[in-house]
Amino acid sequence: MNKKLINSVATLLLLGVFLTINSCSKSVKKENKEETKKTVYASDVIPFFDHWKLVLGNGVNAGFANNFEHKDFFYTANDANGDWVVFKAPNAGSTHGTSNNTRTELGQIKKWYPKTANDKLTATLKVMNVSATGDARVAASHAVVVGQIHSADAFENEPLKIFYKKFPGHTKGSVFWHYEINTAGDDNSLRWDFSHAVWGNDFSVVGKTADTYPEEPKDGIALGEEFTYEIEVKDGIMNLKFSSKGHETKTFTKNLLESEYATKADIPEQTQKLFVPIGQDGVERKEAYTGEGCFFKLGAYNQTNGKSPEVNKNWCSGAETHGGDIQKQYADGNYAEVWFKTASIKISEASVSNQGYFNKNDHK
Repeated sequence: MNKKLINSVATLLLLGVFLTINSCSKSVKKENKEETKKTVYASDVIPFFDHWKLVLGNGVNAGFANNFEHKDFFYTANDANGDWVVFKAPNAGSTHGTSNNTRTELGQIKKWYPKTANDKLTATLKVMNVSATGDARVAASHAVVVGQIHSADAFENEPLKIFYKKFPGHTKGSVFWHYEINTAGDDNSLRWDFSHAVWGNDFSVVGKTADTYPEEPKDGIALGEEFTYEIEVKDGIMNLKFSSKGHETKTFTKNLLESEYATKADIPEQTQKLFVPIGQDGVERKEAYTGEGCFFKLGAYNQTNGKSPEVNKNWCSGAETHGGDIQKQYADGNYAEVWFKTASIKISEASVSNQGYFNKNDHK
């Protein structure tokens, strides 16, 4: 073989090696890009997950959510405004504790007592979906709870639930908050909520029939529209602040140590219409939530479920669940989805472990 031919063969071999290396390098870079995209975790977007345990829409307590995602319930998304943490919950799946409803939600690992509390939770979010089906006469249909204060003790009632609700066909939905009484006596089935409108309507505004809807709220919040809530509990007083661009900022206060509802005469008209007819006509302990450990929750607590309204006309929606098939529910809009952009928590030194609540309510 002559020298010229040898040089040509060597050149071709070197070129082949170079092309192979270059091709491999591009492939590795592409894989690395895909891998980097997959590893944008919720804890990269909102770095406060050491303070919470995460319950998923299948009823499982996933524990601390640092460097964690679940493609069906909890992951990150990106839009023109940056990265978001996504909480998603179907109308039906396995539930956590004694609830009838599915949730993908954070529960605070510390509890605090209203009398000595100096605790605060803030969040900026947008609701992306509420259930497409549900009996319009049922107050909980088409709603999701995006923030809570929950009791860890006794009846485990809820002095605060922040709702978003939008009827099908409406452009705008309502934001409202609830106070649930801490029932006096031994029968907690007598408990009831009182609802306060923030933007739009309160919980009591429902359809006249199963598939007709009330008038759309003029000052409501659309799906995909950001709003912020701030919850502060200090010296027994719960202070709430709600803000959103283009809407009036609203503030509220509620005493958690002294009840407004300690006698039958104190039961408000809203409750007389919604809850008393179905036997939920209890009164509250005079000292309300005094002495009970409370904690924050944040996420998507879907209020629409598939149970018959005959069971409870305020809380059982009779919505489509496809027999609990999550993917079928997601395919036709029978789920709640909430995106959080920012959140922060302040925890007082008086807080103590909330592990007892999780021990009691975790089934898996």
